[in-house]
Amino acid sequence: MEHSILIVDDDPGVLSALKRSLSGEESYRIYTAGSGVEGLAVLKDHNIKLVISDEKMPGMAGTEFLSAARRLFPDTVRIMLTGHASIESAMKAINNGEIYRFFAKPWDDIELKLSVRSAVEKYDLEAENRRLLKTVRRQAAELEELEKMHPGITRLKKDEEGNLILPEISGI
Repeated sequence: MEHSILIVDDDPGVLSALKRSLSGEESYRIYTAGSGVEGLAVLKDHNIKLVISDEKMPGMAGTEFLSAARRLFPDTVRIMLTGHASIESAMKAINNGEIYRFFAKPWDDIELKLSVRSAVEKYDLEAENRRLLKTVRRQAAELEELEKMHPGITRLKKDEEGNLILPEISGI
C-alpha cells in the first residue's frame, strides 16, 4: 500500500533533504509544497496521510497551515518541523494544529523515519477503527430493524457453556 506524505517548507534544500531522508522507506508517495497555501491545495487534490510542515514560512506560518489542515482534513496526521523552536510556537502548534510530533532543525534522520512510520501506522489504525465503527453502527441498525419486524428475534438464549439454544419449531 502506498502512503501519501506532504512536506511543506519554503526552503527547497529542506524539501530535498527530507525527501532524501524518507526515500527507500516503505512505499511513500511524497508531495511537496513551498507554502501553506500550496500545501492546502495539495491536501485538496490528494488523499494525504501525513503532513510535515515548517513553522517559519512567508505568508502563512506553519501553525496557521496545520490548524487549517486539521480543520479541513481532520484525519491527516500532522508533524511540525522548525529551526526556530520556541515553547510558544510548540504550544501553538500542539493546541491549534493538534500535531503528532514536533521536530527541531536539524532533525535526526532515524528519529524522523521512525516517527513518520509511526504516524502512518496511526493513520491506518484510525482509518480501520472508523471503518469498523461504521460497520458496527450499520449492523446495529439492521438488528434494530429486524427486532421491529420480528419482536424477540435478537434475544438469544445460551446454555452454561455459551452455546445458542434454538427454539423448537412446531411441525418439523
